[in-house]
Amino acid sequence: MRGWVTDVRAALAAAAAQLAATSDTARLDAEILMAHALGIARNDVLLDPARYNVPASFAALVARRMAHEPIAYIVGYRDFWTVRIGVGPGVLIPRADSETLMAVAVGHFGDDQPHRILDLGTGPGTLLLSALGQWPTATGVGVDASDVALDYARSNAAAMGDDVRARVRFQRGDWGEGVDGAFDLILCNPPYIADDEMLMPDVAMFEPAVALRAGADGLDDYRRIIPQLKDLLFCDGVALLEIGWTQAAAVCSLVVAEGLDADVYKDLAGRDRVVSVQRPERFTCNQ
Repeated sequence: MRGWVTDVRAALAAAAAQLAATSDTARLDAEILMAHALGIARNDVLLDPARYNVPASFAALVARRMAHEPIAYIVGYRDFWTVRIGVGPGVLIPRADSETLMAVAVGHFGDDQPHRILDLGTGPGTLLLSALGQWPTATGVGVDASDVALDYARSNAAAMGDDVRARVRFQRGDWGEGVDGAFDLILCNPPYIADDEMLMPDVAMFEPAVALRAGADGLDDYRRIIPQLKDLLFCDGVALLEIGWTQAAAVCSLVVAEGLDADVYKDLAGRDRVVSVQRPERFTCNQ
């Protein structure tokens, strides 16, 4: 920012004006960055801004956001469902749309709960740790091909305490290959963006392409994951796959081709977001 502003209200206004060229949530970004610079909660900034002086680090944080660096990378975390997920370069930032997976899972199990949970492509542990926080007696396995992502996942599990850390295991792997056992709930947010699809600069410049793009039609990873599900699900288990909002028909076709049942669930914006996968009722199982 130009000049030196010591009044928090004025600094927020100036930062929001600058960030408007970069972000659709300029004022919110400014508030989050101010709270981060001060080491306090955003609500504290909003409730009593006159109590604080603008820290010297604030201008540098705004400059990073002006260069399209995601807020989550700058502050080092993103809140998701009921947990805080630490993130940084090399891992996918949790999106609010992905909370639809958790909402569908909670609705599916109702008063019951899954005992064994698998998260394919766990990234920083977003879905699995949210599920373990939701169901305190469940255990889980998170699989990812990225060592960077797995390091974040283990760190996030440790931050949630010894109880969660004792109930979770993370392993390097290629989707479901080599995963032992069967699971009541499988969660998966795979890459599903087509290779030629345009991305916002915040995403294209900073987040790992391998966690985003999946071939000419965005379906390459579904073609690998869906055939593995029968061997990974308990008889009455359910797999929940996040999809792009135009992909429901294509992904459901892949599921049905494997002899499985598919249902589609919408996110809060009314867009197709999750495909659930289960064995048909007619299926005979000895598990």
